[in-house]
Amino acid sequence: MTLQMTDLPRLPPLDKSALLRAHPFFRGLDAAIVEQLTPRAVARKVKRGTVLFRKGDIGSKLYAVHTGAVRISAPSEEGKDAIFNLIVPGEIFGEIAFLDGGQRTADAVMIESGELMIIERRDFVPLLREFPDIAVRLIEILCERLRRTSEQVEDIVFLDAEARLAKALLHLYRRSSPASPRTKIDITQREISQMVGVSRESTNKQLRNWQRRKYLTLERGGIFILAPEALEALLEV
Repeated sequence: MTLQMTDLPRLPPLDKSALLRAHPFFRGLDAAIVEQLTPRAVARKVKRGTVLFRKGDIGSKLYAVHTGAVRISAPSEEGKDAIFNLIVPGEIFGEIAFLDGGQRTADAVMIESGELMIIERRDFVPLLREFPDIAVRLIEILCERLRRTSEQVEDIVFLDAEARLAKALLHLYRRSSPASPRTKIDITQREISQMVGVSRESTNKQLRNWQRRKYLTLERGGIFILAPEALEALLEV
């Protein structure tokens, strides 16, 4: 059952205005946007494992990640998940159902405890009409997600399993900031195998091979990238 945000324990008030201003999605936009959203936005600390929504739920909330990480996936009848994306700090998610008021297209689960900003559709849509810049930024995000989805389909068709795994790790490694990429990826071997469409056993075998070569280090619940240039070289063969 989906955990409702109202079921979470009450926490001391956070500086919502500062969180919104610092978030990359809102940074650089008209200050009036933050001023209007601050009293309406909800800041919550959410524990690892919390289900934010399920595929098929009616969506009315947009989520902005301040800290932590969220897995976006879809379940199959066999009980397996297809992982579409991992949302890290500085990103938003839930925008599709948020914009059209329809059903969620995937599950969203916290895989690393953190802090979210939550905005209701009824409070946000009027801003789209008043401030065109925010609508343009949303369109840019949607286009980026579409490009990423198309690229993933192409990778499954044209790249072998080793190259897909290397490309996925590099993508996650560079997500936070091109100038200061995270060396640790908070993802399990099961999750990365589902992202690239390879069995967990094959993924484990390949990761351990790269660990022996000092490309990366495996730890419980995460992967430390030591030699991104070595992974890049695998894509140039």
